[in-house]
Amino acid sequence: MPIAQVIELIYKIFGPYGMKVPQLIPSRIRLLSCSRSFNCSKAKDRLGYAPIVPLEEGLKRTLESYPHLRVENQPKREGPSKASICLGSGKVADTLLWKDKKQTLITLLVLVAIYYNFIASQSTIVTAASKLLLVVSIFLFIHGNLPEKVFGYTIEKIPISYFILSEERSHQTALSVASSWNAAVNVLKSLCKGNDWSLFLKVVISLLILSFLGAIPFQTLFIIGLPVAFAAFYLYEKNEQAIDSMFLEALSLVCKMKSDITKKVAGSKKKD
Repeated sequence: MPIAQVIELIYKIFGPYGMKVPQLIPSRIRLLSCSRSFNCSKAKDRLGYAPIVPLEEGLKRTLESYPHLRVENQPKREGPSKASICLGSGKVADTLLWKDKKQTLITLLVLVAIYYNFIASQSTIVTAASKLLLVVSIFLFIHGNLPEKVFGYTIEKIPISYFILSEERSHQTALSVASSWNAAVNVLKSLCKGNDWSLFLKVVISLLILSFLGAIPFQTLFIIGLPVAFAAFYLYEKNEQAIDSMFLEALSLVCKMKSDITKKVAGSKKKD
């Protein structure tokens, strides 16, 4: 409550200058901390009422009467999964979600090779770039001189068009860069006006997270990020409903604990 009162005081000071109404204010805390449970104590005392079904049994029967709401009975999601949508539903999604196993394995091998040859060796940027270009040049030269079939396996030649940046693609890239730049400029304009406090907090939190990640060595980030990227999204897609259900249960438990703590605090204040 003291924090909410401080926030309310800040709003009273900066409200005339465009600060939005904060979510955490004393009146809302009092509203959320009110008990909304129902009991039949008056009916018992005045009318002699006695419930036929106990509360726990009633809850059990209620849950059993809605089998279609259980996670295992939910219809399977149609269309792309949440993980695929989050990853853009393109080649990146297909690679990280193991939809194209060949492409995923090749990507993993390339990333592991990059790690051991360029990151683990702690080479400078110039040295790493030179090594990478050398490896690519040797690979392309050998690949270009290979016959169409080797030991019965067909060698797919890389088409020249693969290396050509089309006018449409370059135009889209330029538009994307310009759009990102304009979005960043708009954010700076909003910050300069000092009206959008939520945007200010988002920028501050994002920069703090970025500074925290920047303090971690790139080698450590690569070691942690590579397994997480290729495992976390895949596991989430395969167990999407179960994970969402667990998350909702955890969120419900946190809300319940918060409500219980608020009630205890309110009760202790009343006693005092």
